[in-house]
Amino acid sequence: MRALIFAAVIAVAGCSSMNPLDWSHRVEVQQGNYVTQDAVAKLKPGMTRAQVRFLLGTSLLTDPFHADRWDYKYSDVKGGKVDPASDKLLTVYFKGDVLDRIEGNAQPAPPAKQLDASAPAQETKKP
Repeated sequence: MRALIFAAVIAVAGCSSMNPLDWSHRVEVQQGNYVTQDAVAKLKPGMTRAQVRFLLGTSLLTDPFHADRWDYKYSDVKGGKVDPASDKLLTVYFKGDVLDRIEGNAQPAPPAKQLDASAPAQETKKP
């Protein structure tokens, strides 16, 4: 019986890939709406709420006391602290059902993917 318990303890201890005494590993967490400058550039005064939602997505912050505004907040949390360079707030204001104005800042567009010339070309299968 003791051998079985000892084997179970060894097996469970081997499953842990993290040292329980070293908790310095922090996960990067992205929170909010990642709204790019390209998407904001497509917004025009007079657009409907549906058109704005199509371009920017649904706002994560809705204020029941200010139904004429949508807030798009984004931040990266690195090492348990908010990265100030990534902390962005974009606010979209409406008059009735149409876009009135935009305030705040958005994220830069993600860098374009570069093609690797050394990688083999992918062949497409013909039917």
